[in-house]
Order: sequence, then structure tokens, then C-alpha cells
Amino acid sequence: MRDAETQGLVLYSCNYKEKDKLVKIFTESFGKRMFFVKNFGKSPYASSLQAFTDGKLTATINDGGFSFIEDVSEVVVYKNISSDIFINAHASYIISLADAAISDNQYDPGLYGFLKRSLELLDQGFDMEVVTNIFELQVLHRFGISLNFSECAFCHKTVGPFDFSYKFSGCLCPQHFDEDLRRSHLDPNVIYLVNLFQEISLDELKKISIKADMKLKIRQFIDGLYDEYVGIHLKSKKFLDGMSGWADIMK
Repeated sequence: MRDAETQGLVLYSCNYKEKDKLVKIFTESFGKRMFFVKNFGKSPYASSLQAFTDGKLTATINDGGFSFIEDVSEVVVYKNISSDIFINAHASYIISLADAAISDNQYDPGLYGFLKRSLELLDQGFDMEVVTNIFELQVLHRFGISLNFSECAFCHKTVGPFDFSYKFSGCLCPQHFDEDLRRSHLDPNVIYLVNLFQEISLDELKKISIKADMKLKIRQFIDGLYDEYVGIHLKSKKFLDGMSGWADIMK
């Protein structure tokens, strides 16, 4: 048990008994922790502990069992995420992905900062699919997956076009396509953009325009990578996938 101050990003909350809540917060200094908030509806911190909020916590941190909040200050609310169902769906998915990527109580300020910056960009109106793709690709190594999209797995040629081989867990240049007759047969631009997304810093991300058909190809490829190498099935991802036909309906 220790009293501490730390930045914290609310991941989600759930009811506990009749009036209490458990609030899961990704803290910068102590990893993901579950906080018990008694009589949540009357708590002075209730509005500061909603999803998509970030703030400075004064708290009692316990390594076993629940932790407890003493104060919340300097709260930032991602209003556009909260008010737009499409942005909300992407944000919910990357939060779920971050939650799945590391164990509770695991110190990972890098992932905390990466998640926070991703949410900031979504809230600022950056392309939802692009931010989500970047997050998915760069968080892969937290699942123990390291894939190289920048060179041929055989000759290490770094100039494309490339295709992807699940057999060799890497790219193939045209001279080595016959090494895997079941290679992915991807549009070469998919590998180019996936490699870019895997390497780019979110702080360097500028407005980017990608056509809808290319976004779909990237989406399908990344889904294939997660199916093959990670094997998780998140409810938030299923919901996001189900929204694909909503845009025209809601116009």
C-alpha cells in the first residue's frame, strides 16, 4: 500500500453492488489498476471518472485488491470522442486493445502515453481508421509479435513492391514470390502503408488522405495478422466492424 500521485486514463467502469462502482484506470506510474469508488453517484469525482477522461490522481495504490481514489484534478475530457458514435467506437476499440496487451499492475508508461496520444488525435479529428491502424500495428510487439514489412525475408531487399507470406511471417520481393505459392497477393501499397504506420511517430502524424478501397484492404490485412498471430476477439472490435454500413444510413 502506498499513497501516490499519478496521471491516469479511465478505461471503463462497472457497477459493484448496488451503489458502488469499480473504475479501471490506466495510470502512468503503476499500470492498469482497479479502483473502488463507494456510492459512486454521490462521489465528488463521479464526473471525472467517466470513460475517455484523463486526470491527475491522488490515490492509495494497492498491489493486491482494489486501489482507492483520494482526489482527481486537472481533468481532461475528450468531448468529441464522447459525442460522436463513430469516433467513440474506434476509441473504445483501441482502449480495449491496450487493456488486452499488458497485464494489470504492469508498469508501462510508454503504452500509457501512446494510448493517450492516440485518443487526443481521435478527439482532434484525425482520420479514425488511420489512427486505429497505427495503434494496432505498433501495439503488436506487446503481444510478443515482431513483423518486418520493410524488406524481403530472403534477400533483404528494401525496395518494393512486396507481398506478405504467413508461411515465413514476412515480406517477399518479386524474385522470391515462388517461395510461397499461397502468399497473400496484396496490393503493394498495403505493405507500403502498413510499414509506414508501424514506424511513424504519432507526434509526426500529419493529415493524411487514403481512399476508401485502400482503407478496406489495410483493414482486412491487419485483421488477418491479428487472427493469425494474436488470436483475441474483442467485443469492441466486433461492434466497430458492425458499423461499416452505418455511415450512409445516418446521413
